[in-house]
Amino acid sequence: MLHRVEGIVIRSMDYGEGNAIITLCTENAGKVGVLVRGAKKARSRHAALIQPFTVGQFVFFRNNGGLGTLNSGEITESHHPLREDLVKAAYSCYACELLDRVLHDEETGSFWFRQLAACLTALEEGKEPGVIINVYEMKILQAAGYGPQLEQCVICGQERPDDQLLISPRLGGVLCRSCKHNDPPAMEISPRSLKLLRLFAKLDLTRLGNVDVKADTREELKKVMRAIMDFQLGLRLKSQNFLDQLDKYNI
Repeated sequence: MLHRVEGIVIRSMDYGEGNAIITLCTENAGKVGVLVRGAKKARSRHAALIQPFTVGQFVFFRNNGGLGTLNSGEITESHHPLREDLVKAAYSCYACELLDRVLHDEETGSFWFRQLAACLTALEEGKEPGVIINVYEMKILQAAGYGPQLEQCVICGQERPDDQLLISPRLGGVLCRSCKHNDPPAMEISPRSLKLLRLFAKLDLTRLGNVDVKADTREELKKVMRAIMDFQLGLRLKSQNFLDQLDKYNI
């Protein structure tokens, strides 16, 4: 059966002599694997289609599920600048790998596609990558059913002043100091960072403007979101390790 989809290349790997297999996050067909014959050979007309972060129209044959075989394709957005910049490439790889690990094969819904597309566009436009990724992570958590509870204490359900709240990555939300005994390692969080997390929970990446966040707040948000992601999703991503190395050397 012939399929025509709009998709984003979230993974590309060599296969056999001169071939490649790409994984697409599509708008209406979920996550799809497609074999691209001859893509690695010189002068291949499909060489550009297998590049990570590429957005395009893909036409492929597939029978009864499984791997498809590309027939033709047309690029609508190459995102070439993302591959030329080390930092942008690192964050883009993380966004794609995270979605690849969370999204099940052929899980439908345009939400995943739209959020990734918006994330890559924002990174290419030069918006603060740490903030972009934190908003993206929040959208991933929410869509996967792990969105944190940020308004009331996850234990007693009471609303407290922001300066009396902690954040519990293990319990998945804010914790008042009266309930801290339920999770002694709960993290301190500043009212400013908590307000931004609430904003991230309400924002849609497709409508994100410029968000000005101070360096110390960005660092706090990164630590909090990393802890929440680790506890709630428990993923170990190669791209995250690379981002950690960039942080280590202040790149």
